[in-house]
Amino acid sequence: MRRIAVCGVSKRAIDMFIKPMTQRFAETNRLVGLLDSDSKRFAVCKEQVQETSNVPEYKDDEFDRMIAEVSPDVIIVTSRDDTHVHYILKALEHDLDVVTEKPMTTTARDSQRIIDAEASSKGKVTVTFNYRYSPYHMKIKELIREGNIGTITSVDLNWYIDTYHGSSYFQRWNRRREYSGGLSIHKSSHHFDLINWWLEQNPVEVFAFGALHYFGEDSVYNPAKEDDRYCQTCQVKHRCSYYMRWNTRSESAMVQDDHIESDLARKSSYTNYRPDQCIFDSEIEIEDTYTATVRYDKGALLSYSINFSLPYEGYRLAINGTKGRIETTEFHAPSRVPFPTPEQTIDYFPLFGSKETIHVVKRGGGHGGGDPVIQEDIFLGVDPLREYDILSGSKDGAYAVATGEAVWKSVKEKRPILVEELLTSQPIIQ
Repeated sequence: MRRIAVCGVSKRAIDMFIKPMTQRFAETNRLVGLLDSDSKRFAVCKEQVQETSNVPEYKDDEFDRMIAEVSPDVIIVTSRDDTHVHYILKALEHDLDVVTEKPMTTTARDSQRIIDAEASSKGKVTVTFNYRYSPYHMKIKELIREGNIGTITSVDLNWYIDTYHGSSYFQRWNRRREYSGGLSIHKSSHHFDLINWWLEQNPVEVFAFGALHYFGEDSVYNPAKEDDRYCQTCQVKHRCSYYMRWNTRSESAMVQDDHIESDLARKSSYTNYRPDQCIFDSEIEIEDTYTATVRYDKGALLSYSINFSLPYEGYRLAINGTKGRIETTEFHAPSRVPFPTPEQTIDYFPLFGSKETIHVVKRGGGHGGGDPVIQEDIFLGVDPLREYDILSGSKDGAYAVATGEAVWKSVKEKRPILVEELLTSQPIIQ
């Protein structure tokens, strides 16, 4: 029986880890401690998950006390992004295994600190990059491993975030770079890890452009240049295109999104947390649009873009190799897409031959069916029948963060950024 403590009782923590741990995987896993800076989050968790009613609670500065009193074997870190490094390092000091949400940290240097600490600890770090576990993404991995497209030469990945999901980042703490690292780290690290995993190559150099087009005080959609507004009480919200796209004047509309804990936070009135801050506040300075080129150590090139304010959500992907090409398009959150969407397939184009269309066997569950499978790997152990590695470690987490940091630093400094510059003089692959 593994004894597990959770640092950061967020919506993600409850849905992704606490519920499955205490219900589906309770035979081999036991939740022994909850740690958070806000006691109201404990109340919400225990109301939603009855199995946690007697689990001890600890404040955010009581990590050592928690370890001494409940003796966990594993620490799950689901707190705000900038706090991950603190809890991961503390856990490794105690020789404990760590499971952390992405991004592993908000800076490349903090990622290197974790790698160094892990090297001298008995504990192991796992980063929950659940995009790897989508059945479509696993199928692409298998096609590449089987040699169908030969040596990979280039990748085109264009990611689209719709106006509902995209604006939510600018309503919450994510909009402050010191908390999230910016969206090239908080969000794009998911995508960079996926590419790194498919390619089995490491990023070397990044050049990027980026800008703040849709949000912040200079947005053309800002109905009034005034700070400290909140959607619940805003006097001009009915003139806000973003608000009115997803709401009605009578507040009767309801949009479901598993990324956003707005309704939960509003009902519980979390301490010092407002998920409805104005997306046009003057403090907003992180980018909402990026394009980037990434060079890899075995010769592949990535052309990447992401936009956080588009009419629909999804991505377009093409992977080119010496023997052929893979293409796929996905539409996320179909209930929010204002037109019919086709079923996702994977098209394989041999360099000399006929196109093949692959229909992937789908699974239920969050993130395209990825969440239930990564939960099994976390709580039951890695599937011994799988023929390739999929669960991410600290070095995977570090490369994803460093690539994201290289993107926004390239934007700011207007120059190519070497990934190793952001780490240390020592490569992270030892």
